[in-house]
Amino acid sequence: MARSTHRRSPLALVVLSLLAEGPMHPYRMHEVIKERGKDRVANVAQRNSVYQTIDRLQRAGLITVLATTRDERRPERTVYAITPDGWFALRQWTGDMIASPARDYPEFPAALASLMVLTPEDAIARLEQRSADLRASLEEDRKEMAAVPDLPRLFLLDEEYSIAVREAELHWVDGVLDALRSGELTWSEEWIRSVAEKNA
Repeated sequence: MARSTHRRSPLALVVLSLLAEGPMHPYRMHEVIKERGKDRVANVAQRNSVYQTIDRLQRAGLITVLATTRDERRPERTVYAITPDGWFALRQWTGDMIASPARDYPEFPAALASLMVLTPEDAIARLEQRSADLRASLEEDRKEMAAVPDLPRLFLLDEEYSIAVREAELHWVDGVLDALRSGELTWSEEWIRSVAEKNA
């Protein structure tokens, strides 16, 4: 059986999930990922990333070549299928990723840890921009979810989660903006130096 030492990734999980539905060639996988909005959970900006993931999964024995077809008008197409080890890994990765929060290292918290290098006025301007971008993104995603074909909720949980997380972030950002605008949250170079000296 597949061991948990196989390197998992969101894209590997999405590819295995698609092959769990049935055999597929990489071009179709890329299309389905985009059609279903799964490009929000797995980075497929470069089509090559799907091929690289397929290659890695095949080397690990989690997927296999089912058939290679050739059409005079199209390039050769390789159809892949999930293996029993692939099913085992898919279930194990899904269960582990659902049960255990991973420590991600996103950019936003890192930038917040350095917020004091900006002036409070610049921080307000940048956070206002983030707030506006979050609002626009949420509006767009809600429209796209409403336009999705009649998929059962089970297939939209990832999008629901993404929207809920961004709604919470927007609420938090707006709260920080309120504190900055009121002066409750503020700083200066002198104050930062005094805090640093006190904690040295």
